[in-house]
Amino acid sequence: MTKSDDSFPVKVDTLLCAFGRNTEEQFGFLNPPLYKGSTVIHKTVKSLENHEGRFYYGIAGSPTIANLEEAWTKLTEAAGTVISPSGHGSIALAIMSVISAGCHILVPENVFQPTSVFCDTFLKRFAVEVEYYDPLIGSGIDKLIKDNTAAIYMESPGSNTMEIQDVPAIVQIARRNRVKTIIDNTWATPLFFKPHSFGVDFSIEAGTKYVGGHSDILLGLVTANEENWPTLKNTYNCFGMLPGAEDCHLALRSLRTFRLRVREAERKALKLAKWLQKRDEVDKVLHPALEECPGHSYWVRDFQGSTGVFSIILKPKYSKASLEYMLEDMMIFSLGYSWGGYESLIVPLSEEVGERLKARNHYGYGLRLQIGLEDTEDLRKDLVLGFERLGAFEFDLPNGIMDLRCATLGHGRS
Repeated sequence: MTKSDDSFPVKVDTLLCAFGRNTEEQFGFLNPPLYKGSTVIHKTVKSLENHEGRFYYGIAGSPTIANLEEAWTKLTEAAGTVISPSGHGSIALAIMSVISAGCHILVPENVFQPTSVFCDTFLKRFAVEVEYYDPLIGSGIDKLIKDNTAAIYMESPGSNTMEIQDVPAIVQIARRNRVKTIIDNTWATPLFFKPHSFGVDFSIEAGTKYVGGHSDILLGLVTANEENWPTLKNTYNCFGMLPGAEDCHLALRSLRTFRLRVREAERKALKLAKWLQKRDEVDKVLHPALEECPGHSYWVRDFQGSTGVFSIILKPKYSKASLEYMLEDMMIFSLGYSWGGYESLIVPLSEEVGERLKARNHYGYGLRLQIGLEDTEDLRKDLVLGFERLGAFEFDLPNGIMDLRCATLGHGRS
């Protein structure tokens, strides 16, 4: 399908195979070529001086970057897309598109840590007031809006604690007060949640995750609706925050299997999440598709599916040392940040996240799981063995539970 014809509507699986390429322009080759370069040759002085042509210089992009931009714009039903070298960069880009010195923005308490670091350090230099709110606040956010509020930032589900936000209610309040809305939609992807159809102004995707899908690229994408697209594009041009051409080329190729990979991750993650609910070691499973996850009713109402990342909270009886003993000997699950690739990962939640969990009466250690494409039974066996290690060196002593790690196995502590 190389021709655009609105009279022949197709579904997302077909679109993912078709967009971002044109065999007629590619001399019949199925996949688009990789364009790299800085200098673009002009035929006239007028063209050179007036920056004529879509790609007048390397900083203006390339056909490779444009292919991915156009594909993502179509998938997200946005007015336009800009691509940066990382998800973190796209977060900064979206926020910088709406703030000004001395303004006020609202950010959820469960936000991705680099987002809060950017807000608490870089934005502080511009006297931007950052106020953190309960992600489950919903329409109650109206009480937090000030005369100088520039934006409401959302992340649904939230990093690690997985709360689903009432996006329609927040957007309604924001529009009534002429406040811009931004959402980090990396977990759901536009396959399962389309922010712009809910009225969100800017949507962020860490292409490093499911878009890339193979843990070998860094990429970020920001889309905007028609009203805010010129502002986003102008901000992007000022920063010159171009992605690597190779990463865009790989991302475009990965889009062809995007939905297949995400659907498979969804299936396996749900199966393991429901199994983990029944484990004695687990106090709670935080997966948006499960009723016990905060904001689950909003997920049912607004989302078309779930993906492969969720968290669990262990029973409070386990120590930090026994948790390390469990994690450091996993056979399939690896210790590593990021997610969305083909491999399964497991990481302990930070102390900061632990404090947020305690505020919700959860006192055990938390783990975030990224479910990859390995066999589900193999993943389950790996977790079973891990849980056996978790409890292997815990003994009830008169003064409470103490870690007695086995020094002969290299896990002793002074």
